[in-house]
Amino acid sequence: MRYPQRRGRLSVPGRTVLLATAAMVVATTLVACGGQSDSAPKAPATIPELTKDPLTLSFIWFDWPPAHALETFANAEYTKLRPNVTVKVKTVPNANWHDAMFTQFAAHKTDFDIPILDSQHIGEAVTNGNILDITDFVKKNIDVKAYNPYLLAAYGQFPQAETGKRDENASLYGLPLLGDTWTMIYRKDLIGDKPPQTWDEMISVAEKCQADNPGVSGLAFHQANGSDAAAVTYNTVNGVYGGNLWNPKTRKINGVLNDAAGHEAMDVLVNKMKPLTAKGSGNWFIDEVNAAVAQGKACIAFNWIAASGGLLDPKQSTLGTTREQILDKLGFATLPSQKTNLVPLGGMGMHVSAYSPEANQAEALSFMKWFEQADIQKKWAAAGGVPSRTDALESPEFLDAAPFNQVYTDSVPRMRDMWNVPEYARLVDIENTNVNAALNGAKTPKEALDDIAKEQQSVLDAAGGKGGGGL
Repeated sequence: MRYPQRRGRLSVPGRTVLLATAAMVVATTLVACGGQSDSAPKAPATIPELTKDPLTLSFIWFDWPPAHALETFANAEYTKLRPNVTVKVKTVPNANWHDAMFTQFAAHKTDFDIPILDSQHIGEAVTNGNILDITDFVKKNIDVKAYNPYLLAAYGQFPQAETGKRDENASLYGLPLLGDTWTMIYRKDLIGDKPPQTWDEMISVAEKCQADNPGVSGLAFHQANGSDAAAVTYNTVNGVYGGNLWNPKTRKINGVLNDAAGHEAMDVLVNKMKPLTAKGSGNWFIDEVNAAVAQGKACIAFNWIAASGGLLDPKQSTLGTTREQILDKLGFATLPSQKTNLVPLGGMGMHVSAYSPEANQAEALSFMKWFEQADIQKKWAAAGGVPSRTDALESPEFLDAAPFNQVYTDSVPRMRDMWNVPEYARLVDIENTNVNAALNGAKTPKEALDDIAKEQQSVLDAAGGKGGGGL
């Protein structure tokens, strides 16, 4: 999922930014001229001999607390193994994140060695041969049984397998760096200590809370037509009401997304949830939802766990003068279920630039092997990161670090991703625009959903390619 810059303690990260027209034109031109490849170049199974000379290992990410935490952590811990190496995490504004990587990819020259890609970026990068195929390296150096298989698939596999499953015969192009999902944030002092267990119950509780507390909205959630804000909101409701975003085997969206379950989900979102939001919230995203919670203006809210750290900061909250006072009023829970218990997958993986010098590629592989060890993952968790190894996710170092970390661990088996295809950017923009239009009354729920299905289907049909989706 695609995040803007945000304040607060590092907890869990998330995913993707808007694809700029200029970068898309460059990438499309390269493909048309034969720049596309069916497979990425392969990394060696065994890490080549590492240099003893001073070396800077460069990452690229967007500018937010996890990026700075990663640089600090790596320079404190990885240099114990490789004292001649300095780790630099180059940061760019979130809005430029995708383009900062893919314009360099298009030029076949990068000033970074490890791009941190959103899971939906993988298809584009693999299709154009921008990152290394690390399948053989993973088989020899990584204990894949230590991970939930879907996390390995989401952050590294292309094409992706069915949700919750990893195709062991498919190639891997990355390894997990950080994960994320939505948490339900609720006012314990207004609705009680026990969070709603079903989506329908949640709507009912929010409606009563709004009626009982003038000036406080029942719900706060992402509605903006930008990044993947409105799209993730609809996709989440679609999932819990039993809908599907597409059929990845047949690449069919029209008739799948807008089936009976899909229309029920859009009706719930627009006609039951939207009336419980604050006036003027039709373009809210992460920061606006957090502000509503921190100012005591929402009974129940949904946000990425990665964005929730600032809610515990008394300097940013009117709910208490200490962290403990805030936690007396705020609770964090996994999303309610309904017909299913699906939750959105966020997070990012580490990859190796195909255009990095050989010595740096070798160092990147060395770093990835080191980073994915159990003891290092637990140290990363204690430092504020979010590990993907099951033993680290269930460790006290992670679970005791923040009140919403247990939510992440409990949510991992429930995750569902979007379409992991090279056409991702166009698909998500179609969905954002139309869901936002429905939430703001410019289209009826039925019109919006049918338009999404038809327009997205046209994109896939025009591409004519093949690819999995993780759905």
